[in-house]
Amino acid sequence: MTTRGSRSEKVKRIFQQFDGNRDGGLNRDEMAALVVAVNPRVKFSDEQINAILDEVFRTYGEFIDGEKGLTYDGLLRTYDDGAGDVDRDFDALGLELNLDDNKGVSVVSEASSSSIVDERAIDSQKKQRTAAWAVSPNHGIVFDDTWKIVDDLEILVKRLKSKQAKDGKLKADNFDAFSDAGWSRELGPSAELSDKRIFWEESGHDYAIFVKELGVLRNRADGARSREEAFDGHMAIGRVLYEHQLFKEALVSFKRACELQPMDVRPHFRAGNCHYVLGKYREAKEEFLLALEAAETGGNQWAYLLPQIYVNLGIALEGEGMVLSACEYYREAAILCPTHFRALKLLGSALFGVGEYRAAVKALEEAIFMKPDYADAHCDLASALHAMAEDERAIEVFQKAIDLKPGHVDALYNLGGLYMDLGRFQRASEMYTRVLAVWPNHWRAQLNKAVSLLGAGETEEAKKALKEALKMTNRVELHDAVSHMKQLQKKKVKPNGSNGDGAFVIVEPSKFKTSGDKTTLRQDLAIALQIRVFQKITRLSRCDVELLKKEMRDNDVPVSYSGGGGPQKSIRKPNLEEILRKLLNFLKPETFQGAVKAINERILSVLDETGSGRVDVGMFYAILAPICSGSPEKRKRVIFDALLWRPANEGNSQVKKADAVAYIKLLRAIYLPSHGVSEMMEVRGETGTDSLMVSYSEFLVMFDDPDWGFGIMSTMVKLETGDRNRHGRHVCSVCRYPIIGSRFKEVKAHFSLCNQCYSEGKVPPSFKLEEYKFKEYGSESDAVKDKCMCFSLQSHNDP
Repeated sequence: MTTRGSRSEKVKRIFQQFDGNRDGGLNRDEMAALVVAVNPRVKFSDEQINAILDEVFRTYGEFIDGEKGLTYDGLLRTYDDGAGDVDRDFDALGLELNLDDNKGVSVVSEASSSSIVDERAIDSQKKQRTAAWAVSPNHGIVFDDTWKIVDDLEILVKRLKSKQAKDGKLKADNFDAFSDAGWSRELGPSAELSDKRIFWEESGHDYAIFVKELGVLRNRADGARSREEAFDGHMAIGRVLYEHQLFKEALVSFKRACELQPMDVRPHFRAGNCHYVLGKYREAKEEFLLALEAAETGGNQWAYLLPQIYVNLGIALEGEGMVLSACEYYREAAILCPTHFRALKLLGSALFGVGEYRAAVKALEEAIFMKPDYADAHCDLASALHAMAEDERAIEVFQKAIDLKPGHVDALYNLGGLYMDLGRFQRASEMYTRVLAVWPNHWRAQLNKAVSLLGAGETEEAKKALKEALKMTNRVELHDAVSHMKQLQKKKVKPNGSNGDGAFVIVEPSKFKTSGDKTTLRQDLAIALQIRVFQKITRLSRCDVELLKKEMRDNDVPVSYSGGGGPQKSIRKPNLEEILRKLLNFLKPETFQGAVKAINERILSVLDETGSGRVDVGMFYAILAPICSGSPEKRKRVIFDALLWRPANEGNSQVKKADAVAYIKLLRAIYLPSHGVSEMMEVRGETGTDSLMVSYSEFLVMFDDPDWGFGIMSTMVKLETGDRNRHGRHVCSVCRYPIIGSRFKEVKAHFSLCNQCYSEGKVPPSFKLEEYKFKEYGSESDAVKDKCMCFSLQSHNDP
């Protein structure tokens, strides 16, 4: 850090260099020579030079001494205001500081009251670069005494760094080698956080001494002559600490600055950044909201900072998992500053994160147009293109991201997934190998490498890769994968079976029969399995349906009127996301993001068919209720209560039949899409049913109808209670995986199928029968009871 004293000396040397007539001022000719000399690569026209000089002489009129021109104090003020870079200009002119040979410090360096003045020797000129923020007219240091505090603080940090480096306590980690799953995490200008993340050792004696001495500097700031100067001191201390990644200590200074000037945007903004880096996303969000409030009430003086507040607020919301809400703030930033490529990139990434792929592609393409070398934007654009099945273009864009940043883990990992989807297993394994070169303990990459090697027919290599993955994590799915590979080798079955001579044949549904009423029909199981997958992704099966009822009771929604004129309780998607966050408050942010994406793609896209961004809340609750936890009776009661809660039925004990019919249409369109929306027009309900009302018992008859209602719910509940059941050593005769859930046993051929293979109609090719009859066992104890009953019947018949 360049000291205030050395800056003054540098400006004085520059001034002396161009004050040719030694009259103590720089006239227009001398100023013109200075401008040209410090910008050797720029060819100025006479008009440009005159315009620059007019601006300088007009802006700094108080420092113009008649015909002599701009005084030394005036030139110093131009640099203080950020009109130029002292160090850059000084080096460009090839000047040297006039140093006192005996002391080794600048003759004009200002004296300091600090006890550490003896350490203030000047290092090489390159190490003394003044931070850009310090001389910026918007962010910079205003008072001379603040410079002294900054100088002393730099020495304290330097001392701490050297002691911790000597003891081997200072850790640096390359945290910018990858971005998490498509989300860019940098705050403020990307240069603010260096590529190397520093982890300070905070528990040692050295750090305790540093904090104590830092407290002395803070007291000096508090003892300033005015509130403004104290504020200036604490802001500068915070900025220096932030630059050295001492975020906890920086936060203390910014919070003190907030107390001194509560309506100043900057300390709230900086405190928000500190909270975010420390992983305190809720606190970061609150500080950014305070900054936004201060900016909106403070007039135009904070306009320059508004886009960045919106961006960082969006990033903090993403940290909490609130991606729909984050989209709103990224849009605001992009509207305020159309050239803000980071805002557009983050908007595109967030839209991709909630499944709105077309809008994501548009925003990401805009960001890349403005910044062609933006590797993260290329990565997310490729992911969105892959989601839209534009695979060849996606491969090109992934490759571009990797060319720009060869160690980009997301791009390598996602490209591996794309190659897997295309069946190009050898290329996929190469991508996962490159991921592991950058991130050796990436267990998912190791597992996928094993799967891709298996697909490529390299069984021995696949086995090695799988064992490596098992060392990295002890997850149950890896044990199942190992067991699966052993079964494949044991039975010599091809891993990718096909119709005919492969590992299975697919039988038409009419040939699949059931033994007894308790065995689930193949078609019903296929639908129920799809709904169960959605339940697991959204984690709604862990959300008690009573919470929906509580939400309706405690938080009423204002009635609004749609274009059709009917009253509605509708809210915007980001507000709906807040409700979901309360219902799913047990989820980690990244898991919640996945849940919102699934709900947005499957439910909100149907409820908001017009794209207005608003959703009927009562209908939304009624759609969620069937897949929440709780007894089937409770779920159905909450569905009916949600329909009663809507304005059209509020205060009644019955719902309009038209509402009930509309609800069942939506329910089937969302959860039974394979049946098509056209059949929904035939849902039992006559046209002109506006005046007809339905009681709860009548609604249950409509809801439970197996053909036109949601009769699939009973099969779904059976899956919920038994889909973790294991059946000893039984493996599926088709996929060779251990059977989890129900086991379907063919009563004549005695082979067993898992839920998935049964629902898809797969049977082993060695068993070719005219008709297949299956019996379902929910657990192995059911199978044992059935066997005992068979023996009992047989012994009874023998006499």
